[in-house]
Amino acid sequence: MESAEIRRRWLSFFEERGHAVVPSASLIADDPTLLLVNAGMVPFKPYFLGETKPPAPRATSVQKCVRTPDIEEVGKTTRHGTFFQMCGNFSFGDYFKEGAIKYAWELLTSSVADGGYGLEPEKLWITVYLDDDEAETIWRDVIGVPAERIQRLGKKDNFWSMGVPGPCGPCSEINYDRGPEFGVEGGPAVNDERYVEIWNLVFMQYERGAGDGKEDFPILGELPSKNIDTGLGLERLAMILQGVQNMYETDTLRVVMDKATELTGVRYGAAHGTDVSMRVVADHMRTSVMLIGDGVTPGNEGRGYVLRRIMRRAIRNMRLMGATGPVVQDLVDVVINTMGQQYPELVTDRKRIETVALAEEARFLKTLNAGSNVLDSAVTETKAAGGTVLAGDKAFLLHDTWGFPIDLTLEIAAEQGLSVDEPGFRRLMQEQRDKAKADAKAKKTGHADVASYREIADSAGATEFTGYATNQGESTIVGLLVNGVSAPAASEGDDVEVVLDRTPFYAEGGGQLADQGRIKLDSGAVIVVRDVQQPVPGVSVHKGSVQVGEVTVGASAYAAIDVNRRRAIARAHSATHLTHQALRDALGPTAAQAGSENSPGRFRFDFGSPNAVPGTVLTDVEQKINDVLSRELDVTAEIMSIDEAKKQGAIAEFGEKYGERVRVVTIGDFSKELCGGTHVGNTAQLGLVKLLGESSIGSGVRRVEALVGVDAYNFLAKEHTVVAQLQELVKGRPEELPEKISSMLGKLKDAEKEIEKFRAEKVLQAAAGLAENAQDIRGVALVVGTVPDGTGADDLRKLVLDVRGRIQGDRPAVVALFTTANGRPLTVIATNEAARERGLKAGDLVRTAAKTLGGGGGGKPDVAQGGGQNPAAVPDAIAAVERLVVETV
Repeated sequence: MESAEIRRRWLSFFEERGHAVVPSASLIADDPTLLLVNAGMVPFKPYFLGETKPPAPRATSVQKCVRTPDIEEVGKTTRHGTFFQMCGNFSFGDYFKEGAIKYAWELLTSSVADGGYGLEPEKLWITVYLDDDEAETIWRDVIGVPAERIQRLGKKDNFWSMGVPGPCGPCSEINYDRGPEFGVEGGPAVNDERYVEIWNLVFMQYERGAGDGKEDFPILGELPSKNIDTGLGLERLAMILQGVQNMYETDTLRVVMDKATELTGVRYGAAHGTDVSMRVVADHMRTSVMLIGDGVTPGNEGRGYVLRRIMRRAIRNMRLMGATGPVVQDLVDVVINTMGQQYPELVTDRKRIETVALAEEARFLKTLNAGSNVLDSAVTETKAAGGTVLAGDKAFLLHDTWGFPIDLTLEIAAEQGLSVDEPGFRRLMQEQRDKAKADAKAKKTGHADVASYREIADSAGATEFTGYATNQGESTIVGLLVNGVSAPAASEGDDVEVVLDRTPFYAEGGGQLADQGRIKLDSGAVIVVRDVQQPVPGVSVHKGSVQVGEVTVGASAYAAIDVNRRRAIARAHSATHLTHQALRDALGPTAAQAGSENSPGRFRFDFGSPNAVPGTVLTDVEQKINDVLSRELDVTAEIMSIDEAKKQGAIAEFGEKYGERVRVVTIGDFSKELCGGTHVGNTAQLGLVKLLGESSIGSGVRRVEALVGVDAYNFLAKEHTVVAQLQELVKGRPEELPEKISSMLGKLKDAEKEIEKFRAEKVLQAAAGLAENAQDIRGVALVVGTVPDGTGADDLRKLVLDVRGRIQGDRPAVVALFTTANGRPLTVIATNEAARERGLKAGDLVRTAAKTLGGGGGGKPDVAQGGGQNPAAVPDAIAAVERLVVETV
């Protein structure tokens, strides 16, 4: 049974039994504590925590998941992988243990003809929690599983919680016996390789307290409403139903390995080393396609860093198997073809996915060469200092700046007889990840405990947003935090976080910056609002300070936004929609939105494109946007179902999470997007849009920055002033300025070339005198000294080679000259063949000199170059070279 059919049967089975089918959420987690969705229940977390009311009492999904803590282990075993699909069925206060167990058994054991998976009941083993008598009784007496195939396990294996205070409960796992060829008998308590877990049923019936680890926490009592959360690993079930040894041999991964065989000539199963590489390629390329499909682009932080890392591991492992040219196109295509059966959007979005992936491959193939040079230099410096361990910060620099995989650094260092400070490298990597997570969380919560906001949400409900219709209005303070802690009151000068029952303030989201303004209380107290965030869904937290008086919970208030700021942001947001559509019209659907920021009077818009946008195209886009403004198109917003929005062709932003009902913003007949932000009423209100330019912000992602309204006018006014000044300077009309300035620059460049030629000739004239005054060190002609400051590296190199050439060929010669350019010392050293035969190598001499100068260097035995930080050390460097020559000969 193919994976796509397993998925179809799962959703069909539970839909027929009253479950709402919930499409897989994006892999981009809507949770500041997660980079990526790593479990099937993550999208349902707000329902289980009571933050949001579930859309239905029963639900089912097949959720895309990515887990990356063990990336280095992927491929080494057949059990580790980064991408997987978790089939889940959920009950929110509806059916409980007996219902969940009956559904699981029916689906697994019903015949294929009847819509089930057709597993033999006698091969299924059950585990229950240590003291869960109820679950065991249901399995034994209601389902009929023999008691000898039911085993009890402890808290570590069969008890679930989120790791924080909240809902928890015992688990019951269904395991499949793969037979004696996979190990000894005795059930899952003895051998989890033979008895592989395929389905975990979580019975959320308790509330847990604070504690560490999976076992050390107290159970506070039973939940008032009991829930069900189950998860079946689609890949594990596919492994069983397809009769293969491991998940890498299932249909969605085996085809990727077959393509890798076709590209490299290496057969899976031939050798352990290449089998590891095959599994890395299959897993990582599938994960890469799924991440790019959900809007992740390669980068050096967060999700982009995860994507970049796994893509580069896949490409490198293809090269280890012998691939010499580009391979990503073929691998991406085979992943899309197989996974597209389950996720048709991959096929629809094929061109964009390929564009992003190919751009990253091209970038990495270039950095492989550049990174190799940097690593060679680091290895040389470590050895020259007498070290045997490459510093962790060097490995981190290679990884972070050049995208050099740590395992490649380890391999190359080992070939050079060095180890790598892996703990230091891991520490820096963790610091980077922790900072990224902390920054994201702090932005949302201001370092307050999220539980405080949840308590407010539980007692007061969601904040009603009135800002679409009004800029001000009456409200009540329902929550107050001072220094991140709930408080009944706050005094003048306190930094506070205020929650209102209703508010005109827009909370930052969807690329739009938050409103600012004031909240006035009937008592005369005033709160200045600087920012508004939603740390938990539906709760708007107003961050600011008490300017006057005392603020208390329950007080009546009047909230008013800064209207001028709101209008400027609204103009920017509407202009962003126009820019998005105009770019898609010019570049095609691959110019999909990858992020934006709408601030007062200006905006930036990120979009997918493998190459820079030509200036002529950008001009056309700007012209089109301003043409739309002149058409005075109405801007309207309408609430509709997500399916209806898609039918109408509304564009959705990658990474955004949408509910069943969405808000669609339409600009005349030009643009239609899903958007929760605020906008102008008519395009004429924008006045003017000026695109300032575009640039690259990552692999396959470009950024346009622009001004709107008065800000755009002021920019053009300044440009006009500059043009007028240039006209006066060059005595020409505006249309003549490019040609006249280009002519002036050409003449300046020609003059600089003449000056450079004269300076080079003057430097080379010194060659004869330097050669004639060579020292004799035990038969070796040594020319060492300085040349005028400002001599460039190329000229210094030419001079050194010229001097070496003037010394008789059969006489050993060493030429070492120094200069200072741009405040930094520079040296070039050359030796002839006779000198090298006596052990004098240019690279060794340069490293000695460069170390004295406070820098580094290297090169070939006949000529090498180096530099440093300390110009005052040049005399010492000259002396060091002379000493080394004497010691060598």
